[in-house]
Amino acid sequence: MVAGSGYSASDVARLLELSAAQVRAWARDGLVEEKRGARGEYRFSFQDLVLLRVARELRGARVTPRRIRRALSALRGNLPVGRALSALKIGAEGDRVVVHDGTKRWNPESGQLHFSFEVKDLARDAAPLARAQARAARDRELGAEEWYELGCDLEAPAPAEAREAYERALRLDPAHVEANVNLGRLLHEAGDAKGAEARYRAALEAQPEDATAAFNLGVALEDQQRFEDALTAYESALAADPRCSDAHYNAAGLCERLRRHEAALRHLRSYRELTQGRGT
Repeated sequence: MVAGSGYSASDVARLLELSAAQVRAWARDGLVEEKRGARGEYRFSFQDLVLLRVARELRGARVTPRRIRRALSALRGNLPVGRALSALKIGAEGDRVVVHDGTKRWNPESGQLHFSFEVKDLARDAAPLARAQARAARDRELGAEEWYELGCDLEAPAPAEAREAYERALRLDPAHVEANVNLGRLLHEAGDAKGAEARYRAALEAQPEDATAAFNLGVALEDQQRFEDALTAYESALAADPRCSDAHYNAAGLCERLRRHEAALRHLRSYRELTQGRGT
């Protein structure tokens, strides 16, 4: 996290309707990764806000502290890569935490639960603070990695400011893979598939075996009706990461469209093997 960025314990307490003491206690207990500001004060990212909101709901459902830690550890380790946190809806299904990202559902372990919330609502509440962070950052001399980290933290609550942060990172380091990928995704979500394609290709030029960049490139090409090129991109993603189930699923659909039925069945079979036992 960039020094001076993020949310204070008081900010988190106000956004989540907790006491600042409770927020600090959960940070000390390791429910989120401990991060400190220049004066030694706790600082929290937007992802921390999501995790602590889940912790609040689990505590309200009388889940034991041990199971709360286990649920948050599982959730933290499985938050989606290459997708905006604001697209998530987190809730309960029986005795499991269930996360829905618009295309599929998955669940880390937890206790018996009785809650549901959409991350976009938390992002809306955090937006004024996030935009203030972005304004303050413009007056400071940050490096490419710092602009990238700030962009990551701004994505859900302030996507326009996140886009600016990634653009600043890329002006300093045009080959920054993660900034290219994340800016590409924001452009794609805004309807600019060709602009997204350019950013994904820049990422792949710097790091040819980046599975996320290759998969996202496939989606951008598919949205431009360039099906052969999209299939090639999905195959590149699978060469880099054979366990990328989404690439198998999308490749299966394209192979079916292109009348390559045996290849479609092969990809669909692999998708089912990889996702067996995970809610979809």
